[in-house]
Amino acid sequence: MLTKNKAWTLPSPFDNKGNYVISLSQLVRWMSVKAEELGVEVYPGFAASEILYDENQIVAGVATNDVGIAKDGSKRETFQPGVELRGRITLLAEGCRGSLSENIITNHKLRESGQGQHQTYALGIKEVWEIEEGKHKPGSVVHTVGWPLDMKTYGGSFLYHLDDRQLAIGLVVALNYRNPFLSPYDEFQKFKQHPAIRTLLEGGTVLQYGARTLNEGGFQSIPNPVFPGGAIIGCSAGFLNVPKIKGSHTAMKSGMLAAEATFKALVEGSSMDLYWENLKKSWIWDELYRARNYRPAFEYGFIPGMALSAVER
Repeated sequence: MLTKNKAWTLPSPFDNKGNYVISLSQLVRWMSVKAEELGVEVYPGFAASEILYDENQIVAGVATNDVGIAKDGSKRETFQPGVELRGRITLLAEGCRGSLSENIITNHKLRESGQGQHQTYALGIKEVWEIEEGKHKPGSVVHTVGWPLDMKTYGGSFLYHLDDRQLAIGLVVALNYRNPFLSPYDEFQKFKQHPAIRTLLEGGTVLQYGARTLNEGGFQSIPNPVFPGGAIIGCSAGFLNVPKIKGSHTAMKSGMLAAEATFKALVEGSSMDLYWENLKKSWIWDELYRARNYRPAFEYGFIPGMALSAVER
């Protein structure tokens, strides 16, 4: 836990001994090669922009967006029309608040049929640094709460020591903050000035930076992920473990469960409801259920939230 000038270690159930700190982008690139070796067609650089339906209003695939359009709407010399990608089963894995996934969730009332509440979100800002050799601890993971955020704003930071003297550092801020003048970016800059953090970064160089949204609704906000003609997996369905800020493992497992249900649906003509049924029997469901009250506890403020989440665990 951080105050403006101090840092304390808290008793934590978030230890990750025996796990690995990796680059997700490198993992995905490696997996794409393996997938192509198995005959999978990968189309990088093309965003799906539209859901395709058949005559019975069952999802039949997606269409990519047109490219090479000028600001005035005219077609440039580089214009390429979008492509229709059709299939008997469509799996949506767009990440947090995917546009097509949200469209499906709304149109098919999946949150209501899954008895899920509305989703809530946070903004995560991240930088990758190259730090000095003596400060680098490969595999080390640090999460913090407290400063620079105020007592009514939920959020926290993370530091992951990667290979090659690289450090991934970031700040997550819940987007329901009440102070209209709060800037998550400025809070991140303040965070890097903390004595415990500044000494780690001094002499280092920023290599990469970026930002993304995160689901924070947790277990209570999970919709029914099955719709006519397909299913939703990963963070598109809100499978993020909020206290651990982790969703890659649940995304992969949900993809495996969806693949098994898809195979059976294609071979036997069964329903994709098997995915929803198996999901609720999996460790994903158990893990997210155990973490279900962590985020809601902080609606009462930082101190009550810390106390209630500790009791809950």
